[in-house]
Amino acid sequence: MNTYFAVDIGGTQLRAALYAAGETKPLAQKRIPTRGKDQTAVERLIDLLKSLWPEDHRVKAIALAAPGPTNPRTGVIYSAPNIAGWTNLPIAKIIQDEFKVPVALGNNANMAALGELKYAAGQGYSHLLYITISTGIGGGVIENGQLLLGHQGLATEIGHISVMPNGPVCSCGIPGHLEALASGTAIARYVSEQLAAGVPSSLGQIVSPTARDVSQAAEQGDPLAISALARAGTYLGHAIADFLHLYNPQIVILGGGVSRSGMHFMEPVRSSVAERVMSKEYLHGLVITTAALGDDAGLMGALALARSLDEKP
Repeated sequence: MNTYFAVDIGGTQLRAALYAAGETKPLAQKRIPTRGKDQTAVERLIDLLKSLWPEDHRVKAIALAAPGPTNPRTGVIYSAPNIAGWTNLPIAKIIQDEFKVPVALGNNANMAALGELKYAAGQGYSHLLYITISTGIGGGVIENGQLLLGHQGLATEIGHISVMPNGPVCSCGIPGHLEALASGTAIARYVSEQLAAGVPSSLGQIVSPTARDVSQAAEQGDPLAISALARAGTYLGHAIADFLHLYNPQIVILGGGVSRSGMHFMEPVRSSVAERVMSKEYLHGLVITTAALGDDAGLMGALALARSLDEKP
């Protein structure tokens, strides 16, 4: 039997799954902490794959979904947030040299876009925009069924477009990026600032409220929580309108924890998109929906990428 490995690399966890040809349910899967006392993260990744390596099946390819800027053409991770030493790391070559099978690398947001396209909410579409809104904001663009990667594989860093010059400082150090205004981190920071300014809210009873706390408070009718989600949703909607002008997708899929914040977030997203498009034709037939794969999105995208290696002539 031919099999494929999909790997989702995170700052806190490494996750690998082995799939049979044509199947989406893994034959085996396992997750381990990224950090270990006596091993580097690379050594832990290799040991993870060895622990799942099948004795009676042939592994045709391995694909890795990794955080941060990556070059899928060279298999190099330029930098990986929260993984010490992963700078200009030729991870695909390292894994390929170890296991002697083809290895591919992709940015985890791009892989999530590919996973939704192949196996979930994006099935049946060939022009797709995927945005994940969580601690940060990332995304991927599918153009005519193919990932849009750019010259070095660095395209579609959706969270790092400027929406408010001289606004809050982003995690990358540049002021006013979308991530600094609409991510879960940004929502939590805005609420904390409002509480410090004396705005009344049930969230004042929580030390350092999170975006999840804000979402739950909004469901209970808390005015500050509702306004915080609406603010973030509006900024995201403005950005999506710009993305519609650039990419003209058929479907926009929103993933990540913040996307599950309900109508207090999604309605401002949709209304601000409609307000900001230059022509209503951009909205004709457009679907704006939430992701279906959840935490499996990056893994499933890596599976699709691994299978594509086997399909190449």
